[in-house]
Amino acid sequence: MTTASAPRVEYQTSPSQYKHIKLGFNGPVATLAVDIDENAGLRPGYKLKLNSYDLGVDIELNDAIGRIRFEHPEVRTVVVTSAKEKVFCSGANIFMLGVSSHAWKVNFCKFTNETRNGLEDSSKHSGLKFLAAVNGACAGGGYELALACDEILLVDDRSSAVSLPEVPLLGVLPGTGGLTRVTDKRHVRHDLADIFCTSAEGVRGQKAKDWRLVDDIAKPAVFAAKVQERALQLAAQSDRPADGKGVALTPLNRTVEAAALRYSHVTVEIDRAKRTATFTVKAPTGTQPTDVAGIEAAGSNWYPLAMARELEDAILQMRTNELDIGVWLIKTQGDAAAVLAMDATLAAHQNHWLVRETIGLLRRTFSRLDVSSRSLFALIEAGSCFAGTLLELALACDRSYQLMLPDDAAASPKITVDDTNFGFYPMVTEQSRLQRRFYSEQPALDAVRAQAGKALDADAAFALGLVTSNPDDIDWADEVRIAIEERVSMSPDALTGMEANLRFNGPENMFTRVFGRLTAWQNWIFQRPNAVGEFGALKVYGKGVKSVFDWNRV
Repeated sequence: MTTASAPRVEYQTSPSQYKHIKLGFNGPVATLAVDIDENAGLRPGYKLKLNSYDLGVDIELNDAIGRIRFEHPEVRTVVVTSAKEKVFCSGANIFMLGVSSHAWKVNFCKFTNETRNGLEDSSKHSGLKFLAAVNGACAGGGYELALACDEILLVDDRSSAVSLPEVPLLGVLPGTGGLTRVTDKRHVRHDLADIFCTSAEGVRGQKAKDWRLVDDIAKPAVFAAKVQERALQLAAQSDRPADGKGVALTPLNRTVEAAALRYSHVTVEIDRAKRTATFTVKAPTGTQPTDVAGIEAAGSNWYPLAMARELEDAILQMRTNELDIGVWLIKTQGDAAAVLAMDATLAAHQNHWLVRETIGLLRRTFSRLDVSSRSLFALIEAGSCFAGTLLELALACDRSYQLMLPDDAAASPKITVDDTNFGFYPMVTEQSRLQRRFYSEQPALDAVRAQAGKALDADAAFALGLVTSNPDDIDWADEVRIAIEERVSMSPDALTGMEANLRFNGPENMFTRVFGRLTAWQNWIFQRPNAVGEFGALKVYGKGVKSVFDWNRV
């Protein structure tokens, strides 16, 4: 589904536009009720029955969580539940999957993974807790949404069950971390997990609790009271401010052109003939607030918050709407001193709720870049400001090229490392990108830290291992051009696999398993005839036709 063949997917929305999510607020507890309009799918060809979801639903979910983070600092616990009777969520809509292209399915799974990972990220870093109040049947992606919450409370009504029925019903895997969270997060015993993941009917009541699939159960008569009690107990663990003044997330200042996306601080220019896109992130300009009062007054116009929102939108727009653009060239523009001053403000006020949430949005946005299936090249040219927070963009790239001007030291573009590069924005491996770059080898990290705060030209950066190449002005144009042309000519499939393997070279954890191992296998299984062939399980589901499998184990 590219720009030429399908309408552009829009990731920006607001509560007044929601069709599927209802938000309610009561002091420290917010209720996020899933109430999916079956006739409001993002694409034609399916109905979202039984609270099943598509990308449009998850776009609303992502927006709703973001608004709770920034607009409602008084909220400490989010109760995720259903507004429909007898069904919590039946997961990703099967008929939507059946009529979607392979690329659409993979990008859909990636975005839903990022949304659910974001719940855990906010719980860990921002004190925003999540309680899944499962008040009906909970299957597939619905259970995966519950799994991403801190705790799961299941109604014990003799019919409501949790299940991951993808293997027996559809011939695919749970695509949003279900298998991994069952084992790595909930520590369900291996043999019990095997039974659970091959049983379409799921597990209910006391057995679900005994197997660790849920944290607790409650009879219908006391379920609501139990949910409120536990929500308040979780809220007591949080330090989000009861008297915090929320910041309205106003619509982005964005212009969409045929070959460009233009925001206040971010620009994306697309060269379709060369199959490249150039992302340029601009440094802050003008007087910037340095105290909490000024930051709060700036609100969503505060540079780091505005830039993070714009960059996130640009990444999502390009990932979904521009599938043929395989190489992203990352540039920055502006005054590096202004970036370093911003970093000093972030560091000084990092415990203030709004600053903390902004750092969190930057962290999650940089992580979106890490897991994007595109080749990433940083071009450090004259006028660049790859310093501190913006240096993370270069450190996320597969390669970085820094121009050296041997006859003009003052004009040579510089990069600057600061404290933010040593842990402010960890990858999903929980490493900084510098740790990933140097395999956490202390001598290399110590050498870089010794140069922190210094503007490093290409030769100095190259000597420290911070850039890939340092061509001078004579060789720059040809070296960069050849590197890009070579990259564009290679198999996108092979590059996607290679890049993901090389980018995540550090310790494995639940998140790397979800993005690396599980999504890689899901990607393969989604293309197999047993799933999507003429008589594959996903294709014939609901049609009264029996699946026909190729019984060869591959």
